[in-house]
Amino acid sequence: MTLTIGVDVGGTKVAGGVVDDTGRVLVHTRRDTPAEDVGKTRDVITEVVTELAARHDVHAVGIGAAGWIDASRSTVLFAPNLAWRDEPLRDYVSAATGLPVIVENDANVAAWAEFRYGAGRDAEDSMVMFTIGTGVGGGIVLGGELVRGANGIAAELGHMLTVPDGHQCGCGRLGCIEQYASGSALVRFARAGARQEPQRATGLLELAAGDAEGVTGPMVTAAARAGDPVSTEAFAQIGRWLGTSLADMAQILDPQVLVVGGGVIEAGDLLLGPARRSFTDALAQRSRLPVAEVRPAELGNSAGVIGAADLARRL
Repeated sequence: MTLTIGVDVGGTKVAGGVVDDTGRVLVHTRRDTPAEDVGKTRDVITEVVTELAARHDVHAVGIGAAGWIDASRSTVLFAPNLAWRDEPLRDYVSAATGLPVIVENDANVAAWAEFRYGAGRDAEDSMVMFTIGTGVGGGIVLGGELVRGANGIAAELGHMLTVPDGHQCGCGRLGCIEQYASGSALVRFARAGARQEPQRATGLLELAAGDAEGVTGPMVTAAARAGDPVSTEAFAQIGRWLGTSLADMAQILDPQVLVVGGGVIEAGDLLLGPARRSFTDALAQRSRLPVAEVRPAELGNSAGVIGAADLARRL
């Protein structure tokens, strides 16, 4: 049995685990990190790897990090939440630990984990995953391999143009799907609804102490589960936008499975119901053709560690 280490690097934490070749996490650890301190984050990653390697005989290390990773899987070109620019992370961690290291985009490693061990494990060789959190990420598997593109930065699904001249995206463009099908969009829609129709948002406003601008994502989820109309409609809005993007991927790539993951997926059918209906409506003309199934992700917060570790097994 080959054991590898997977590391999931977030804006404020580093999670790591030792993973076997069935995708099982044998041991797990987590450390907090200051996002603005590049050197400290590197050191915490090294500490996590060293700690885990001391407990098990491991073959290699995979690291998943938010941002653009170069085609050689060694350097973080740009990570907005980590203040990294051209960071040679692979070489740094490998030199400090003596282990082979691969670095991959965090959405890619999550998608790979779901393809290998989660919601897409029965897909023969193709799957697309949308990760719905504060923003929208994605990963594409075709021919049984991650699609990385010529420069290593493919599958930026959140920045597909959806509404020309629409809402300003953090990337600088107007109208990216991230502005319509993300956790941030959910909150924006719910706040607007609570301001415009407070009588239909009584449950939501009660959670927010009467302040529409104080509404948060968890509040919208809780209120929607309790039947709050504005909150339910906010989920329906982002679900419809998500469904059209899923349909676009089905038209372009014809994958066997479409997976939706990320924190917002915890809302279940509040999101997936509208998304599936929108997806089906958008592909109505293909009613006589096979269409990918839309599924929720299965691995939750462990996907980053599992996917990174599994990719490291190839080293």
